[in-house]
Amino acid sequence: MVHVRSHWILLLFLLGSKTAFSQAAGSSVSKVGTTSAAFLEIPVGARAISLGGAFVATAKDVTSLYWNPAGSARLSQYGVVFSHTNWIADMKFDYAAAVAPLGDFGTLGLSFTSLSMDAMSVRTVERPEGTGELFDAGSMAIGLHYARNLSDRFSIGFTAKYVSEHIWNMQSSAFAMDAGVLFTTHFLTGIRVGAIISNFGSDMKLSGRDTRTFYRIDPQKFGSNDRIPHNIELDSWPLPLNFQLGLSGDFFDTGDHLLTVAVDALHPSDNHESLNVGLEYGFQHFLFVRGGYHSLFLQDSEGGLSLGAGLATNLFGSGASVSFDYAFSDFGRLNQLHTLSVQLQFQP
Repeated sequence: MVHVRSHWILLLFLLGSKTAFSQAAGSSVSKVGTTSAAFLEIPVGARAISLGGAFVATAKDVTSLYWNPAGSARLSQYGVVFSHTNWIADMKFDYAAAVAPLGDFGTLGLSFTSLSMDAMSVRTVERPEGTGELFDAGSMAIGLHYARNLSDRFSIGFTAKYVSEHIWNMQSSAFAMDAGVLFTTHFLTGIRVGAIISNFGSDMKLSGRDTRTFYRIDPQKFGSNDRIPHNIELDSWPLPLNFQLGLSGDFFDTGDHLLTVAVDALHPSDNHESLNVGLEYGFQHFLFVRGGYHSLFLQDSEGGLSLGAGLATNLFGSGASVSFDYAFSDFGRLNQLHTLSVQLQFQP
């Protein structure tokens, strides 16, 4: 009875996501650059990145809070992860998260995402060398996560997050939700099916004192007041809604050798559909070598190849484990990116 209910929940989730995205996408025309908070689409975790972002059905570590919160329901230990990427244009992208399994109640998680840049000089047409002022810009998101196993094969997960962006004296904010499911089938060695709809939330609109300016009512009349204050009202922009469906499986597992294959299909609201594919080889659950390709078949994509490696080890037989992961990503003309992650899992 539980397995039948799990199948129906998965089917309803997929049908509901399809309806939502049919309304959001609207047409086959690309909407690149028409959403706010684009940093929410930056992938997190060196392991997932080196697999080309094909991680929705593979997610079974702390970074599952980003990729598919349902995967965190299958964690048996407390865990924390820290990930850093030197992002495009000298920006810094950081992600930190923690999970706490609470038995039959489910799993709770907390995450923090940040995209930041160094301060820059304010330059104007009149003063191209700088006015002496500095400005910066940045984005951040704080997420609260909950996941639970509905059966030994079916898990669900949800995320509520606060999103904020700023540039100089302007700021915007929004609230958003993620919802994910993860199902282990009976096929082969247990093919996993995962799906997530992310960033479903309110629109964002910048506001602040930088929109305040002064207007002269009638420039043709001598003596007219040229200091009438007014504010420029900016447009609202939606969050980058995304639906991602993934398949993954361990096709070769002898104890010493493990081969995992994963593929994800993406349907974002601000771009065309594409595929992410990844391959991971593990030796004695200690050494891992990975490769993948992101944005496969995406029109006008940049780069796509990703490579990586990882080490995982127990800490002095205490039951705790630590893993170190590295990922290289090729973004074509934009940059070659490097990501480092460290993850710790332990019993309280």
